[in-house]
Amino acid sequence: MNIVIASSKGTWHPIMTVDTTTQSYWLNWKVFVCAILLMLSTIFSSLLIWKYEVLSWKTSKNDDMEIQKETSLSILYEDETWKPCLKGIHPAWLLAFRVFAFIVLLVLLILITFTDGGSIFYYYTQWTFTSVTIYFGLGCLLSMHGCYQHHKKASGDKVNNVDGEVEQGIYDASTLPQSSNPSTYDKAPQEHIVRQHAGIWGYIFQIIFQISAGAVMLTDCAFWFIIVPFLTIKDYNINLLTISMHTINAVFLLGDTALNCMRFPWFRIGYFCLWTVTYVIFQWIIHAIVKLWWPYTFLDLSSHYAPLCYFSMTLLHIPCYGIFILIMKLKHNVLSKRFPDTYQCGR
Repeated sequence: MNIVIASSKGTWHPIMTVDTTTQSYWLNWKVFVCAILLMLSTIFSSLLIWKYEVLSWKTSKNDDMEIQKETSLSILYEDETWKPCLKGIHPAWLLAFRVFAFIVLLVLLILITFTDGGSIFYYYTQWTFTSVTIYFGLGCLLSMHGCYQHHKKASGDKVNNVDGEVEQGIYDASTLPQSSNPSTYDKAPQEHIVRQHAGIWGYIFQIIFQISAGAVMLTDCAFWFIIVPFLTIKDYNINLLTISMHTINAVFLLGDTALNCMRFPWFRIGYFCLWTVTYVIFQWIIHAIVKLWWPYTFLDLSSHYAPLCYFSMTLLHIPCYGIFILIMKLKHNVLSKRFPDTYQCGR
């Protein structure tokens, strides 16, 4: 939601309304209500993560098939971080796409930082853009590792992803056939090859992917549907760099989504909410110390509508995250029906 706009007078900033460093600014009912909203969001997000993330880690190695099925929502397998969604696509293509995206995003990030200075990270857009850049950077490393594993497998050296997995004795519950007849689960372990669970970097990669997905939807939708119309009325012209910052991140992320085999469990909206809460707390701390304008007017706590604005922005996280969930479901439905024999993504 960056509001760095080129105009005849230079870079545009919102007008400073009040002194945010005074005690009276913070000691009032509006700040108290907004703080409660942040606290409730943090508690709710933490409970989601605890229930579906932490507890599943403790039970993921349980031999009980029903427990495996219940906790499969948060399970990530090592090969899902680097293999494409279709068997006919070589992992090198996904690697090439991630390398290209990382280079373009990094160049844009360096360019906007050089043009406007380090203060550009004062905006939520730059936080999101940086997270997308990190996602593709880490994705490049994981894809390189995956291409190496794929080459070893193609060469006949089946150590990590086949033979080694059989020795571990962990079944992939997510690939079991969905049926109401319990007897089908008794035969499944005999027919499915076991897969290795992802390591810590794999899970970090997936979490960054889901944070970035929600944040990109939030920033780009708010920019194009709220901020741009407002600035157009104010006769400000949007430069090409600003357009790129609010477009290319979504394009690359959607492109990677179409190609990759990553899962998108709904409960990780908790990480997305915590990401935004962290940004808001960062803004509060900065404004309590330094007299500054707010990067977004709806963050200004001096307005009587501040609690309503904070509540609205909190609720906005749900449709923004939901949009990406629908995109993932659409991908699964279309590709699994059109390529039933080669589609290899878990749900």
